[in-house]
Amino acid sequence: MKILVINCGSSSLKYQLFNMEDNSVLAKGLVERIGLESGMLKHTPQGKETVKIEENIPDHKVAVKLMLDALINKDYGVIDDLCEISAVGHRVVHGAEKFSGSVIINSDVMEVLNECIEIAPLHNPPNIIGIEAVREMLPDIPTVGVFDTAFHQTMPKYAYMYGLPYKMYEKYAIRRYGFHGTSHCFVAGEAAKILGKPLVNLKIITLHLGNGSSITAIKNGKSIDNSMGFTPLEGVVMGTRCGSIDPAIVPFIMEKEGLSPDEVNDYLNKECGVYGISGVSSDFRDLEEAADNGNERAKLALDMFAYQCKKYIGSYAAAMNGLDAIVFTGGIGENSNTVRKMICSEMDYLGISIDENKNNTTVRGKQGDISSDDAKVKTLVVPTNEELMIALDTMSLVKNA
Repeated sequence: MKILVINCGSSSLKYQLFNMEDNSVLAKGLVERIGLESGMLKHTPQGKETVKIEENIPDHKVAVKLMLDALINKDYGVIDDLCEISAVGHRVVHGAEKFSGSVIINSDVMEVLNECIEIAPLHNPPNIIGIEAVREMLPDIPTVGVFDTAFHQTMPKYAYMYGLPYKMYEKYAIRRYGFHGTSHCFVAGEAAKILGKPLVNLKIITLHLGNGSSITAIKNGKSIDNSMGFTPLEGVVMGTRCGSIDPAIVPFIMEKEGLSPDEVNDYLNKECGVYGISGVSSDFRDLEEAADNGNERAKLALDMFAYQCKKYIGSYAAAMNGLDAIVFTGGIGENSNTVRKMICSEMDYLGISIDENKNNTTVRGKQGDISSDDAKVKTLVVPTNEELMIALDTMSLVKNA
């Protein structure tokens, strides 16, 4: 069985084609600058060089056609016919309370996804556009939606409700949803394998750290809390997102800077975070280099990020009444030994202590236990694989349909 996994953004489309007999990637690629001049497809077949194709890509339908043509191309394709694709799995950022798991997409599901646009205006529209383009071009192949929010539907009500009048929840579904669920679910399962214990017997904190970062408390295999909220703006300070701030700051900035609601939302999502604090970059590699060269604001941004991560670890350990392991994943979590060291320093009261040599050598996609020998709580690094998780979910649903 071959499963095509698609992650569709507003101006890009990422894809991977999996052979589910051994979970191998037959091809992966990226279509970028959709709707802009000089679009490009980067297509990498298994074991071969990346093929780059520059072309005008006015919309997602053209992007999907480019992707499909690449997969069956006689020179760099990996399948002979599109009918070899058994199903297509789509990443969908926001499923609200409607979906507690992945679903086969039909007209009823599409109607609900469109209803969710109101609470996910930045993320769901491109996901929906991608789904519609694929369904139009591959009408006989089943499509599956895998939701970032689904894993967090096990959060208790006292964890996901905000201190607003209850009618705001009833009228507008305002609550904490949590995000990066596919990643948190995957790395928690891998962590349980490393520890040699059933996931249902463990208390784990997973840290998905990247340009967007979220932290999850996983008790007995279920998410009980996540640092992101109604949107992916809440939580720790991120690349360009402010994270959690005093809500009164928002109208204050609007008044002082003369910003509309859309403009302030854009500002908080794209102009803030470590980028806004440092004035250097949203990329943590640039921040680390600048801090090493004496840039105080870059150092401040890193210190703020590490401090906020520490606070979530401490609060989630308290919420779960214990802790067996913390797991680092995502671009920063997997590769920045500096950030991991900053977060784990002075955490010995919780039983967290890392081995410096193990920490320094567990980078660039390596998986491992970086705990010191006497640590009571394990500290693990587990590369995430959201695409494989989507493929596995898609295969399971299609087989059982």
